[in-house]
Amino acid sequence: MTAFPTARDIAANVAAGQMTAAEIARAALDRIEAAKDLNAVVTTDPERTLADAAEIDRSAHAGRPLPLAGVPVVVKDNIWVGGWRVTQGSRLFADFVAPQDAIAVERLRQAGAVIVGIGATSEFACKGITTSELFGPTRHPRNPQLTPGGSSGGPATAVAAGLVPLAVGTDAGGSSRRPPAHVGVVGFKPSYGAIPYGPGFAEPFFGLSVIAPMAAEVADVALAFEAMAGLDPRDPDSAAIARDSGELSDLRVAFSPRLGFDVAVDQAVADGVSSVVEHLSAAGLQISRHDPVWPPGATEEAIMPLQHAGLAALYGEAFRKNPSLFDPNIATQIERGLSWSRAEIGAALGTSAAIANAFAAFFGKVDLLLAPTVPCVAWPLMQLGPDMIGGKPASPRGHAVFTPFANHARLPAISLPCGTDQRGLPFGLQIIARRGQDRTLLGAAQQIEAMLRT
Repeated sequence: MTAFPTARDIAANVAAGQMTAAEIARAALDRIEAAKDLNAVVTTDPERTLADAAEIDRSAHAGRPLPLAGVPVVVKDNIWVGGWRVTQGSRLFADFVAPQDAIAVERLRQAGAVIVGIGATSEFACKGITTSELFGPTRHPRNPQLTPGGSSGGPATAVAAGLVPLAVGTDAGGSSRRPPAHVGVVGFKPSYGAIPYGPGFAEPFFGLSVIAPMAAEVADVALAFEAMAGLDPRDPDSAAIARDSGELSDLRVAFSPRLGFDVAVDQAVADGVSSVVEHLSAAGLQISRHDPVWPPGATEEAIMPLQHAGLAALYGEAFRKNPSLFDPNIATQIERGLSWSRAEIGAALGTSAAIANAFAAFFGKVDLLLAPTVPCVAWPLMQLGPDMIGGKPASPRGHAVFTPFANHARLPAISLPCGTDQRGLPFGLQIIARRGQDRTLLGAAQQIEAMLRT
């Protein structure tokens, strides 16, 4: 399937009257229908979508400034889109219709975007693959026998397969960076609070999850970010974001090949990311080799009780009444959440805070950190993770080691496509910045993206 025009091109052409939002929406709906086997988009509403597109055309014709005029967007199935079925991939919410838009969706619509579908997620966005008892698995666009990862695999796949130019997911531990890395697109996790969160479902990741745009190019991600970002009194955690602080050449850039962890990495990924860093250095970017220093006991296992406890707090009662409604892996997480003691939850909160402090100390010395997004490429469809990483047996969460700590530090992070293995399966370069420096990160990412094309 041919690629969609960029979101920037679509918006410019609709504003100039060279395209209509209606014809673009129809094209997106046709592409989604033709790619149903991927199971990237689980809900469509063509009548509503085309009516929204017609309204955008009227506004554009009247000369209203619309930075996303006519851009078709897929929204993850845990973000409220008013009047649409939004399920969190859960049988508990199989018939739930969102009563209103999340603030981010409201702002996308105000900017002229057209919602064309709801993108698949794992149940409650709490698995590293995208499959649910309600909708089944989402398939990798380059190999349907593989997973795109999770939990934002539906939105990432929709972009990678050319169904839409822009999608929006959530990210509480890497859910909108790892799937983009696995399918070869850009995924951006803003600083916590940069894009207002909600109104919407109660969130099991207390104080961690963010709204995260995905696209084929950084410029489209930045366009979506600007449409959604900014203070809003409805979200007490929403925050103002600093201006872009300048040229990439003025920034202190560090590279950490394993992010300071003693973990296995596939050789193709390690070599590919290192090659990219060498290319950037040869192009004139000054890069130091510098690892974050983590506090003792700081591992993903040490902070996972927070996810389990969040799920148990929200859904433990429903699970006790009817465990058959839940994905078996989610059921296991809820059971663990019900078993953690208050002291163990307190210890996990302490580890989370220590991780944030460690990253704060690190970013006192550098401005940008380069690292792999993932340690491996995509793996078989229904497995929670690959059997092996870097020639060593892998745990079910071994694929996720490089992303969660940025969430616990509330930092912005972006994944750029940076190579493929011998089978043509993508992996990504992750770039992390200080909290609130989202625009600086996006500007640097655009420059790095351009350097990687030369």
